Amino acid sequence: MTERLVCGLQPVREAIAAHGAHLRVLVEGKDSPQLEALARFAKDRGARVERVRRAELDGMAHGVRHQGAIAVAPPLRVRSLAELELPSSALVVVLDSIEDPQNFGAVVRSAVALGASAILWPEHGAAPLSPAMFRASAGAIEHAQLCRVPSLPPALDALRLRGLRVVGLDAGAQGRLDGEPLDRPTALVLGAEGAGLHKSVRRACDVIVSLPMAGPVASLNVSAAAAIALYEARRQRLAAEPPKNDQKLVANSDGDDNAD
Repeated sequence: MTERLVCGLQPVREAIAAHGAHLRVLVEGKDSPQLEALARFAKDRGARVERVRRAELDGMAHGVRHQGAIAVAPPLRVRSLAELELPSSALVVVLDSIEDPQNFGAVVRSAVALGASAILWPEHGAAPLSPAMFRASAGAIEHAQLCRVPSLPPALDALRLRGLRVVGLDAGAQGRLDGEPLDRPTALVLGAEGAGLHKSVRRACDVIVSLPMAGPVASLNVSAAAAIALYEARRQRLAAEPPKNDQKLVANSDGDDNAD
């Protein structure tokens, strides 16, 4: 893939922020404050801006909602497992057979927003990196570290060797996600709604847990489950952080300690 299309106001804005002068931005030539603001932002970042007719944008988008703006962007960098850069507090989202681009994009959005280090998925049985997926991520894909692997079980073994605890999510598991120590280096593994995790992927996990549910619905859409799991990991990590140095303790609420 030598170039790709990014459709929609927010996805195009994020692409401009990430890639600047490497973009060509096509904007519908109509009087719209939002489109004018986007065009100015693109020019300020060095992108080439072209005014085009809506029919041209419709033809390029192939049904993806573009809101009057499309960016022609450089290809995303998709790393191999060996190239994956992980911090000491890594949080990796692993997707098993997520074939719907809306779900894939929504998971990427939550992963970026809640501080995941990377998103990892297999070469086969996954949604493609498409304009629909970019739009579903609301532009978050531009800021994500992406990793595609030939097969998930060996990749999970490799993450374990790098110090990550591999935690799989399954609606039928007895253990609960909030009982897991997610403030350590962790790989969160999510499967497609209905099918769940493949047997070989389950076997490669250190533990299988579920989200505690209160109502009659037994499971959640994978993008909703991912957001909850990532938020729980974020909550635990914030709770484990030491207090800030600038926090001051009041020794005596009655006034000066040295008062007679």
